Amino acid sequence: MGTTTTRRSNLSLRVPPLPCPFPSEVNPHVEKVDAETLDWLVETGILEDPEIVERYRQAKYGWLGARTYPYAEYHALRLATDWCAWLFAFDDAFCETGRGAGEISRALPRLFSVLDDLEPGQEVDGVFTRTLLEIKTRISTYGDDDQLDRWRAVTKDYLFAQVWEAANREADVVPQVDDYIFMRRRTGAMLTVFALIDIASGCRLTAEEWRHPDVRAITESANDVVVWDNDLISYAKESDGANSCNNLVSVLARHRGYSRQQAMEAIGAMRNRAIADMVARRPSLEALGSEAVLAYVRGLEFWISGSVDYSLTSSRYAAARQAEAPKPSAR
Repeated sequence: MGTTTTRRSNLSLRVPPLPCPFPSEVNPHVEKVDAETLDWLVETGILEDPEIVERYRQAKYGWLGARTYPYAEYHALRLATDWCAWLFAFDDAFCETGRGAGEISRALPRLFSVLDDLEPGQEVDGVFTRTLLEIKTRISTYGDDDQLDRWRAVTKDYLFAQVWEAANREADVVPQVDDYIFMRRRTGAMLTVFALIDIASGCRLTAEEWRHPDVRAITESANDVVVWDNDLISYAKESDGANSCNNLVSVLARHRGYSRQQAMEAIGAMRNRAIADMVARRPSLEALGSEAVLAYVRGLEFWISGSVDYSLTSSRYAAARQAEAPKPSAR
């Protein structure tokens, strides 16, 4: 059982170092895709308010896609970047606005019906359902049935996990540590973007490779690193908001008795251990002799380096970090 949140102090915090041993690259299609993804968000109706459109323009989500899928051809990069932008927009509309668990759960049947039942071109109401069907159609175009099924399954997990987050917000409950770590692997949507790696690389994982214990383990470690890094980087943005209870800093501070700075340092150590686990597991994955597995592992590594590089420069988080920084004293 969780406990209620407490009011945060106004002390400035320091994000611990986020070392990354993996390469960092940028896809050459970045500028084109960045502009086209923003156009897609507007043309589909996901974004309507001019101020929100400008906020997304400044956030440059095309750079997230370009850094996390630097190896992708243009069409695959557009698909992955549009999907990332859809997730950000869904998060802003449903998760950062304090919507209740009931409201989100009532949206699930239509979203699940898109994922499970609807075919390309079928009529569907609602901007997020229409665009979800479009994304699904593009995945089925560039991937096979197994790849589409993997993406559908983890996307349903992600959507349902938003109800859990909303329930925490409604009750002002900070979840227990183990519960949070387990659910954060789903609320962060990372499995949905990892499911696009072998489509973007053009090296298809077989069903057996996708289920291989070492592939599953390195996927879990990569998932943890990205979402824990995000909790650290986004804490300044979220710490006064409706979703502050759903952050590992708050969780460790509540249930381990840490100060917020101690919680951040502990998370930094946790993510470093997860990266070390990835590095240690790589030889056994290389020993499988599969080009697709190695391409997938490289894709996970690019997600870690790319998400850190993007998040530390993105306006989505930079303004909050600057507000959290110590102010110079008056003279």
